[in-house]
Amino acid sequence: MPRMPRPGLTVVSEPRRLTVDLPARGGAMAVLDWGDLDRPVDLVFAHANGFNALTYRHLLAPLADRYRIWAPDLRGHGATTLPTATEGRRGWNDHGADLAALLDATDGPPMVLAGHSMGGTAGLLAAAARPERMRGLVLADPVIMTRQAVLAFHLPLLRDLPRRSPLVVNALKRRSEFDSRAAALAAYRGRGAFKGWPDAVLADYLADGLVPAPDGGLTLACTSQWEASNYAAQAHDPWRAMRRLTCPIHILKAEAGLACHVPQPPRGLPHVTVETLPGSTHFLPMLQPDVVRDALRAMLEAADAA
Repeated sequence: MPRMPRPGLTVVSEPRRLTVDLPARGGAMAVLDWGDLDRPVDLVFAHANGFNALTYRHLLAPLADRYRIWAPDLRGHGATTLPTATEGRRGWNDHGADLAALLDATDGPPMVLAGHSMGGTAGLLAAAARPERMRGLVLADPVIMTRQAVLAFHLPLLRDLPRRSPLVVNALKRRSEFDSRAAALAAYRGRGAFKGWPDAVLADYLADGLVPAPDGGLTLACTSQWEASNYAAQAHDPWRAMRRLTCPIHILKAEAGLACHVPQPPRGLPHVTVETLPGSTHFLPMLQPDVVRDALRAMLEAADAA
């Protein structure tokens, strides 16, 4: 029987805002921090392309009743100041290395790493670089192409193929300037990727997703050029990352989505489980937060019991 969201009100608290200097990476990461300051970090959660950590406040904050949670703004998003050069960029290894450096900035025991879409894939790359820091991963519809596509994107003749995708073209055309957050909310509500989003979640995205524009008004914190670069840069290898890990990896796969091509069961990866959520889309953390939160809590509890 498919799991259904639990009824009732969700407790949503405001996070603390941290700035974690990562000099070896060229700047600093902005991090939202929930939970008891006396605890080590239990969970690091990374957001999807074009969004920011605060977008997931309604998903993550209820876990702070028991766990310490860090949610960073990835390079080129939110308040993070890491550089965003696009020339010659081929994959998401920069995001993976940023998250690995963030893990190095914590001094606690191994933790759970999680993320949505690009954030899930970046978390997977970071986990493969720091396997000794991992207790488990929860990936919400991570962007993982087929093994054949990953190999093809490494070939000189085909590695630029993703740059022609509609995602890249549409990102470069996206409106980026707004007079106010209210105007942006009205423009996004119920449309495109934001269809079905609760207003509270959309407002959280806009709170950190818009910054003052040089000529007045507001502009997107994640520029269209950087968002397009993330869509175009696909020469990283999540399959190799999964092979390097032995900790449990739980993938929540959207039923109506084209991002995640990991089958169940994935051949040669006994530590990876894939759960397809009935009726879900790529934006399942926004539309089915209870289900995603249950998966996060289950992995955290399993890690506690190990």
